Amino acid sequence: MKNINKILEKLLVVLMIIMTFDVLWGVFTRYVMGNQASWSEELARYLLIWIGLLGAAYASGKKMHLSIDLLEGKIEQKNRRRLQILIASLVFLFALFVMVIGGGRLIYIVGKLGQHSPALNIPMQLVYLVVPLSGVLIMVYKWREMFLMKE
Repeated sequence: MKNINKILEKLLVVLMIIMTFDVLWGVFTRYVMGNQASWSEELARYLLIWIGLLGAAYASGKKMHLSIDLLEGKIEQKNRRRLQILIASLVFLFALFVMVIGGGRLIYIVGKLGQHSPALNIPMQLVYLVVPLSGVLIMVYKWREMFLMKE
């Protein structure tokens, strides 16, 4: 898991750096040159999608995601572990059905339609690939949380 975390950390840092320079370039071309580069806004949007979904997978793996822990403090230790397993199972199922299966179908449909982005002219399948990828990562993290980690 440490290897997956390190790869994800480095990838997210690289994507953030690229997005920062892209946005700076867009601002520079708009206000200094008078005409914004047409591709910079689109690239920033797609990078934000990738950063958001991969960041969610990373946060899930590090247990840094947003949670409401009203019940956890009020139940005994034995039931606390059961609650954690239930929550991890629900997140696992969400990632499987919505992100992996639904995202896979989205990629298939977009591929069949042959959609490309307007400014960058890249296949939209590349943009949407992050949905099932993040879903698989979340599933791996939650599987580990459900079955491999002890209290």
